[in-house]
Parts: sequence; C-alpha cells; structure tokens
Amino acid sequence: MSKRAVIVVDIQQDYFPDGRWPLAGVEAAADKAAAVIGAARSAGDLVVHIRHEAPAEAPFFAVGTPGAEIHPKAAPLPGEPVITKTEINAFLKTPLDETLKQAGVTDVAIVGSMSHMCVDAASRAAADLGYKVTVIEDACATHDLELNGRKVPAADVHAAFMAALGFGYAEVKTADAFLGA
Repeated sequence: MSKRAVIVVDIQQDYFPDGRWPLAGVEAAADKAAAVIGAARSAGDLVVHIRHEAPAEAPFFAVGTPGAEIHPKAAPLPGEPVITKTEINAFLKTPLDETLKQAGVTDVAIVGSMSHMCVDAASRAAADLGYKVTVIEDACATHDLELNGRKVPAADVHAAFMAALGFGYAEVKTADAFLGA
C-alpha cells in the first residue's frame, strides 16, 4: 500500500504582491495549495514544508527577512516538518529524502513555487529517487522570463515546465482533479 506526502515548496512571503519577487497568479496558486494541504491533513498524509533561505545580499528570501518566512496560506501546523534549503533542489543537502523514507512515503504530491525552478527540481529529484510524483499544476506559480531580449510570459513558462514534467517525470493534475481522485 502506498503512502503519500504533500511537499510544499517555497510558498514564502517574498513571492506575494508585497514581497521582493512577486509571481504571476501566486494568490490563486496558494489558495489551491492550501486546499491540497488541508485535504492531506484530513487524510492523515504527511505534509512537509520547504523553506528556501538565501544569503543576506540575495534579491529575495534573504536570511532573517520577513520575505523568507512561509506565507500564512501554507503555514505549517505544529509537528509538520519544515526543511530549510539553500539550493534550488529541495532534496540536495537536506534531510527531505530521509524524512519521507522514515515516514514510509512512496508517493509525493508537489505544490509551490517557482514552477520553472524549485518545483521542477524537486519533482525531477523525487522521481529520480523512486517516488511516484504528482505535480498539482494550478497550485504552483512562476513569473515572466526573458531569453535573448524576448519576454516569455509566466503562463507560457509554467505551461512549458508542466508539460515537460508530465512527459516523463510526474503526473500533472489540477487541484480539483487531484482532490477528486
């Protein structure tokens, strides 16, 4: 029998409208993530919070700043693991894999930010480590990027990364489809 965990990746203050690095659609994505987190808690699934911490001179998530704190929409409950990372990949140089294995987790659902960075890295790493991965696409957010002077809208960045993950690393679902399953 499989055991599931929800990995909540970097839903932190700096990604919200008053933060240093606001993302497109972050409020709606955080609301979807909160629904997934609530359902996981009700089902008795493990909820693991990932919090990125950067050096003081970083443009966002600078150590000791309010922006590095987890947003209230995704706030951990007492007893839920909070893993602080300093790399893009939530599994790299952290106890995340050990935490999941100790709990007997085989399946992970991933929500959070940014779609094209930390969500992508965590999803690929989880799959490489043998977990069955589901990414809740509308519970993730990102921002516009630029390549060679061409603006790539956040919606296109998000869609490209979700499509790539769905191609070989994860099952990609909406929150409603995931919660209805």
